Amino acid sequence: MPVGIVRERLQELAGLAGTVADLFERDLEALAVEMAQVLKDGGTLFFCGNGGSAADAQHIAAEYVVRFGRSRKPLPALALTTDTSVLTACANDFGFEQVFSRQLEALAKPGDLLFLHSTSGNSENLIRAAESAAALGVRTVGFLAKGGGHLARRIERAIVIPTDSTPRAQEIHLTLSHILCEIVEDKMAGAD
Repeated sequence: MPVGIVRERLQELAGLAGTVADLFERDLEALAVEMAQVLKDGGTLFFCGNGGSAADAQHIAAEYVVRFGRSRKPLPALALTTDTSVLTACANDFGFEQVFSRQLEALAKPGDLLFLHSTSGNSENLIRAAESAAALGVRTVGFLAKGGGHLARRIERAIVIPTDSTPRAQEIHLTLSHILCEIVEDKMAGAD
């Protein structure tokens, strides 16, 4: 292993975080306001992704349902990546490209908000989920990288991290998700 790789990777991440703050600070603040309003209006936050992004979706949904930084009432959030019976039945009967869209059709309603986590932006199951969300009146946000892929053009709000590195993109996606959760939690505490 090359000497200095730890420092190099951390400095790479720090530099990318600074760039993202410059690019998206206002967009993320506006997104947090939108998320809090969705929750105040009785809506649900949905999260989906594949691989490491699926883990991020689960992680973030749990922060809303359980708690992040403070004790408060649970907030309605659901990761579409967690029900193995639904995922495997849908993949078997209809194809893997429909594992998220099928769940949205069953569970989502107008005014909800869907987060699509993807470093490539080209996963067919996420593209189909975005299309289903649009048809249902569900707003969409993408945490993307590598230029945003096809998904960036099919969603309402694309946060495209300016990197081709999957690990750095996922690290930033998770950090942004935590920041949003902190802001939303604070806003919802004021509404209690």
